[in-house]
Amino acid sequence: MAKTSLNQEQQVTTSAQGAVDIRQLSSILLRRRFLILGVSCVVMSAASLLAVIAKPTYQSNMQILVSSNLSEGAQSNNIPVGGDTQVTDSNSQVIDSTTQMKLMLSSKLLQKAVDLLHSDYPDITLEDINGQTGQNKKASLEVTPEEGGIGTNKIFNQVFEVSFNDDNPVKAQRVLQTLQKVYQNYNKDQQKERLNQGLAFVNTRLPEVKKEASKAEKNLEEFRKKHKLLDPEVQSKILLESLADIQQQLQSTRANLQDVNARYNNLEQQIASSSQQNELISSRLNQSSRYQALLSEIQKTELALAKERLRYTDDYPSVQKLKQQRQSQLSLLREEVKAITSSNMGEPLFKGQMVGVEPTLLDEFILVQTTVLGLTANEKNLAESEQRLRSEVNKYPSLIAEYNRLLPKVESSRKTLEQLLQAQQSLGLKIAQEGYNWQVLTEPALGTYMGSNRLLLLVGGAVIGPILGILAALIWEKFNDAIYCAGDLKKLTNLRVLGSVPKLPSRGGKRRLDLPWNRRRSSDDCVIEAITRLPVHENLDMIYQNIQILKYPLPLKSLMFTSALPGEGKTTLVLGLVASAIRMHRRVLVIDANLQNPSLHKILELSNNWGLSLLLVDETTTDFQDYIQPIHPSIDILTAGPEPEDTVKLLSSQRMKELIELFEQSYDLVLIDAPPILGTVDARIVASFCNAIVMVERMGKVTRTELTQATEILSKLNLIGIIANEVSNSQKVLAS
Repeated sequence: MAKTSLNQEQQVTTSAQGAVDIRQLSSILLRRRFLILGVSCVVMSAASLLAVIAKPTYQSNMQILVSSNLSEGAQSNNIPVGGDTQVTDSNSQVIDSTTQMKLMLSSKLLQKAVDLLHSDYPDITLEDINGQTGQNKKASLEVTPEEGGIGTNKIFNQVFEVSFNDDNPVKAQRVLQTLQKVYQNYNKDQQKERLNQGLAFVNTRLPEVKKEASKAEKNLEEFRKKHKLLDPEVQSKILLESLADIQQQLQSTRANLQDVNARYNNLEQQIASSSQQNELISSRLNQSSRYQALLSEIQKTELALAKERLRYTDDYPSVQKLKQQRQSQLSLLREEVKAITSSNMGEPLFKGQMVGVEPTLLDEFILVQTTVLGLTANEKNLAESEQRLRSEVNKYPSLIAEYNRLLPKVESSRKTLEQLLQAQQSLGLKIAQEGYNWQVLTEPALGTYMGSNRLLLLVGGAVIGPILGILAALIWEKFNDAIYCAGDLKKLTNLRVLGSVPKLPSRGGKRRLDLPWNRRRSSDDCVIEAITRLPVHENLDMIYQNIQILKYPLPLKSLMFTSALPGEGKTTLVLGLVASAIRMHRRVLVIDANLQNPSLHKILELSNNWGLSLLLVDETTTDFQDYIQPIHPSIDILTAGPEPEDTVKLLSSQRMKELIELFEQSYDLVLIDAPPILGTVDARIVASFCNAIVMVERMGKVTRTELTQATEILSKLNLIGIIANEVSNSQKVLAS
C-alpha cells in the first residue's frame, strides 16, 4: 500500500510540473469561459445593432489616365530618357504611383471639390469625402492604381480607378464629376506654375552667378599679375627641380675645384723645385696688364658658361660657343705667358732664372691656374643661385594656398554659369517634358448598389467577439496573481504536493458535506456505505496515504492543517481525511484550534458550549472525555469552545503541549484544524506542538505572494507538504 501511494504521489507531482503551455492555455480559457462569453455577447450585440441601422451603399467609378509628359517629349524629339526623369525604372514607377494617389486624395484638391459642391449639397464637408465621416454617414473616396499601363510605353502611363461610396447614388456621381473638373484644372494650373517658376528662377539667378564668376576671375588674374605666375604649383615644382640640379652641380664643382687646387699646389711645388726664381716669374706675370686682362676675360667666360649650363645642356649652341670662346682665350693666355718669358728685357737673367723649367710643365701650370679661376667663379655663381632659389621656394607655400583658394571659386562659378546658360536654352523644352497629364478615360456613372454590409457586420462580430474575449481573458490572467495550477504550488514553495481535490458538491442546507456521522446511524455498515457515496473519497484516500508514507514505518500521531487565508476549505478537507482514516481502522480525534472563528461545530451541527478553550483553562483535570463529543465509534470531536479573551496565551501555554501529548497517547491520529497563517499567530503557536504540518490552498483564491509569505513563516517547522483544493476539471486533466 505504501509503495502504491508513493507512485501516485510521484505521478501527481511530475505531471503537474510537465504541463505544457498549450494545455495551460486551454485551462485558462476554460476557467475564464464566462468572461469570454460575456465579451463575445457584447461585441455581437454591438455588431447586430450596427447591422440594423446600416444603410445601403452606392458606388460611382471613373478611370483617370496619368501620363508622363517626359515620355511624350522624348518620343517626339528623339530625346533619350535620362537621370532627370521622374520615372526611370519599375521601382520608381511604384513610388510615383503612390505620390499620385496622395495628390488625388490631398485635402487641398478635395476642399476645392467641396466648395464647388456646396451649391447642390450645403451640408457636405471635407470629412464626408476623404472617409473621416460622422456618426451616420459612411461616404468615402478611394483611389486605386490598376495593374500595368496603356500603350507601348507602359512605364510612363498609369491608370487609376477612382471610386466614391455614398447612400445616395446621384450624390456619388456628382462628387466624382466635380473631382474630375478639379483634377483637370489643377493639371493646367501646375503647367503654368512650373513654367513661371522655372523662368523666374533662372532669370534671377543668372546675373548673380555672372557677377560671382567675374569677381572670381578678376581675383585670380590680379593674383597672377601681382606674382607674375600662371600656376604656382607647376612653377614650384620647376624651382625645386632647378634647386636640386644646382645643388648637384655645386657639389660636383666643389669636388672638381678641390682636385684642381691640389694639382695647382703640386705644380707650384714642381716649378719651385726646378727654378729658384719662381717668385720673379709670378711677379712679372702679375705686372702684365694683358695677362691680367686675359685672366679676367676667361673668368667672365666661365661665369657665363656656368649660367648657360644651368639652363641648357652642353650640346646647346650657346654653350658650345662659350666653350670655344674659352678655348681661344686660353690659347691667347699661353702665348702671352710665352711672350713674357721670352722677352729681351733682362734676358740673361731670365734665361738663368728659367733654367731647368720644362715648357710642358709651365703650360700645364697656366692651364690649371686658369681652371681654378673658372671653377671658383662657377662655385660662387652656383652658391648665389642656390640661395636665391631657396628664398623663392620658401615663398611658394603661401602662394599655392592662395591660388588653391581662388581657383576652385573660378571653376565653380564657371560651372554654375555654364549650367544656368544651358538650362536657360533648354528650359522651355524641359518644362514641357516635366509633370503629368491627367486624362479621364471613363466618365463617372450613376452610383450602383453595393449592399448594406449587414452580413459583414454580423460575421465580423461573430469572429471578433470570441477573439476579444480570449484576449481579455489572457490579459486578466496576466495581471491576476492567483494560483490555479497545482504544479505551481511546488514550483513556488519547493514543497511536496500531497494531492489535489476537486470542488466538493454542495448537498443543500447548511451542510457542506453529507458525511456519514450526520445521518446519526449507529451501525458501522451504514457509516461505510455513506462514505463510499462521497465523490472524492479516492482523492482523499490517496492524500491520506501520501501523508502516512512520509514517516513510514513510524506513523504521524498529530497533524495540523492550516492555510494561508481563511475560507480555503481546510475544515471540509480534514473531515474527508477522517473518513479515509476510519476506513483504515484508525481511531481519530479532530480538534478545532481556530478559537477566534471556529466552524467545525457548524458543519457537524454540534454544541460549542464546551471545547478546547475551556479544557485549556481547566488545568486541574486530567480527564478530557467530558469535553469530547464522539460522533462515531472511531471518531471524536473537540470543538473550539467559547472564544477566550486571550487566545495566544492559551494556545502557547504548557497545558496545550501536555494535552496534545496526551491525545497522541490516546488516539491513533490527531487532526488539528488550525486558523490561517496570515493575519494571526495562533497557527504558528499550535504548529510547534505537532508532529507535522500540512497546508491546504484553494486554487484561484490564494496568490503567489500570500503563499510565499505563509511558507516562509512555517519554513523552520515540520511542514511536510501542500494539498491543492478545489482544482478544476481542466487542472485535474493536467495533473493526470
